[in-house]
Amino acid sequence: MPVERLQRALEYSFVRAELLQQALTHRSYGSPHNERLEFLGDSVLNCVIASLLYERFPALREGELSRLRASLVRQDTLAEISASLNFGDYLRLGEGELKSGGFRRPSILADGLEAVIGAIYLDNGFDAARKSIERLFLPLLSRIDPKASAKDAKTELQELLQARRLPLPLYTLLATRGEAHSQEFEVECVIASLGVRATGIGSSRRNAEQAAARAAVEQVASQ
Repeated sequence: MPVERLQRALEYSFVRAELLQQALTHRSYGSPHNERLEFLGDSVLNCVIASLLYERFPALREGELSRLRASLVRQDTLAEISASLNFGDYLRLGEGELKSGGFRRPSILADGLEAVIGAIYLDNGFDAARKSIERLFLPLLSRIDPKASAKDAKTELQELLQARRLPLPLYTLLATRGEAHSQEFEVECVIASLGVRATGIGSSRRNAEQAAARAAVEQVASQ
């Protein structure tokens, strides 16, 4: 397993290599797997992101900070970060998950990243985990505009179209992949009057619709 590349991407070298191996082991592969590390990493991640937001945006109220934290630690965001690290290349999955494309499933990628964060915490403490999280999330933190709308993407798209007196978008489920406990949904958002077609993938149909709406908002805004 070429974990050295992953450690370089994380800018962290494990003292206890077995922790990283466990963090990359899905339950379909065998034991010890990464579910306990995922539980730990989820808590560490939430704490660190809350702290970073608290320090970065001293004027924001509790509700606004909670909204931003939720957007950063949600499954789709974690999966995007994991994909940027080519995380799926390092995961140890059972044969069934490999055949069904588990190495690119958002839920598995997100859980694996949380498990790695938990492993870093156990390997070298909270400060090491915080530094790794800050490096991974810095691009996202840097793009946050605290004055931006708190509306979800579907609401924002709807209001954008209504302002132009255009028909509402049509959302269509294109595909459902994976087992029942860890499905992936692909949805298309179509705005026929503007010739806009955008797709989104998520762990639920609602999340996929939101992802498609976000992509559609960008297309509409550029027209």
